[in-house]
Amino acid sequence: MGKEKGRKQPHRGRRKKGGVISGIILVIALIVFCVSGFNLLKYGKGYLAGRSEYRKIRELAVDGEKPGGGFVVNFDELLDVNPDTVGWIRFYPEPAAINYPLVQGEDNDKYLHKTFSEGENTLGAIFVAAENRANLSDKNTIIYGHRMNDRSMFYHLEDYKDQEFYKQNPYFYIYTPDGVEHTYRIYSISVVDEFSDTYITEFASKEKFQQFLSMTKETSLYDTGVEVDTKDKIVTLSTCTSADDSQRNVVRGVLEKETNIGGN
Repeated sequence: MGKEKGRKQPHRGRRKKGGVISGIILVIALIVFCVSGFNLLKYGKGYLAGRSEYRKIRELAVDGEKPGGGFVVNFDELLDVNPDTVGWIRFYPEPAAINYPLVQGEDNDKYLHKTFSEGENTLGAIFVAAENRANLSDKNTIIYGHRMNDRSMFYHLEDYKDQEFYKQNPYFYIYTPDGVEHTYRIYSISVVDEFSDTYITEFASKEKFQQFLSMTKETSLYDTGVEVDTKDKIVTLSTCTSADDSQRNVVRGVLEKETNIGGN
């Protein structure tokens, strides 16, 4: 049976070209897969290394079994590792995972990607804002930390969005090298913009500070029932949210008491 007139023959060139394109797409996909896998491995190793470092630091410098009980930090050991040490922050009873040394750099970039021992790591460190006094004497002291996907650093600040969790865990504690335990009662929990007035640390008058305190109460996710006034000093803990890099979870505590617990 002869060929039908007008029937087109398969276009070998087009088929060859299609095969080349498919091959290129496959190669690109393999490259993307390999790069993604490498990055996941790198981040995973970074998490493990960072968590291991902070575990060793706790073993080195923290002693909760001193005579008479209590929580004691050996700041001599910490300062030997890092002279930028200014304190230790701890939540008790929960979220117990927030239990870290505090540092303060010459700017607010240094410890974004450097751990306490100044190794390069995405965990970074928990640090006091460079514009604040290291001794927590400012009206509003800012402390920053990352919200890490392995639930380390300041990840658990998000727990305070749950009012019931807050009721069970209304305090956090900061220990300083002068042997003082600073007890803060949480009075406000907010989600704010990265350029929020939350980050103001100096106030021209009592009236300005009162306006600031009123704002922190009004923007709280719920009413904690804790009152603050212009005689108070507060600490603002800040981290990123899970939803938007331009938003911040902030937990604000008012200084309730200072206890001289000594040190070594």
